[in-house]
Amino acid sequence: MNIKPNRVKLVPVPSNALVPDRDVGKMPVLDCRNLGITFGGLKAVENFNLTIGPTEIAGLIGPNGAGKTTVFNLLTKVYQPTTGTILLNGRDTHSMNTVQVNRAGIARTFQNIRLFNNLSVADNVKAGMEHTLHYGMASGILRLPSYWKEERAAHSRALELLELFDMQDMANAQAGSLPYGAQRRLEIVRALATGPSLLLLDEPAAGMNPSETAELMETIRKIRDTFHIAIMLIEHDMNLVMNVCEGICVLNFGRVIAKGGPEDIQHDPAVIEAYLGKQKEA
Repeated sequence: MNIKPNRVKLVPVPSNALVPDRDVGKMPVLDCRNLGITFGGLKAVENFNLTIGPTEIAGLIGPNGAGKTTVFNLLTKVYQPTTGTILLNGRDTHSMNTVQVNRAGIARTFQNIRLFNNLSVADNVKAGMEHTLHYGMASGILRLPSYWKEERAAHSRALELLELFDMQDMANAQAGSLPYGAQRRLEIVRALATGPSLLLLDEPAAGMNPSETAELMETIRKIRDTFHIAIMLIEHDMNLVMNVCEGICVLNFGRVIAKGGPEDIQHDPAVIEAYLGKQKEA
């Protein structure tokens, strides 16, 4: 595998975290402090600390069962943390539910694609804008002018987002009829329609061929550069991770075992042991 690490300088900040040099002096989009969750007697995640800069592309990696998706579920309040604090743009999310966290700035995709397969591509994107529509129930039921005004604006915005990802010609197609890679892109576009400051991608390259994965790399960079937001992804494709991520956090058995840039992570003995097992002495 030809892995070319992403060469972005990570700089320490006062909290002892590492962020890209362009984000120094800016409020982190995400600051997790001693985050943890226990299921019965099992500590699924323990003492999870992570800071992400407002325009950082970050990776969360680790062996199967390490707790990566559990972390995403904690950040989005699918699970309520047992311990610790999550600060989103400096705001404590402890009292928020899933919908409130989304409106506060976190959007996500899933390992298994979750689209409204029977709806059009454009309607899937508009579903992500639900909280931005400002007509009342009566206006919606009676189809008053205020309803149609909001609907036209939402449709126009959906087409703009689709055009950014070269999907405008698919706007009227049924979402379930799209090729696999296009469905993955549509799920990302729908997440972006919520207007996040942090986009969580859970194994976005799963099931993709090398050509689709290469296109995904460019899509991730394009999202960061166009929307000026942070992205954190869980991924097993190390070529993708090392090429696109600036800071990487490695989990094993629910605990952070390493943080740093791609080159640091590649050569970290604890990371090598977690993935390959401890080498026996001759």
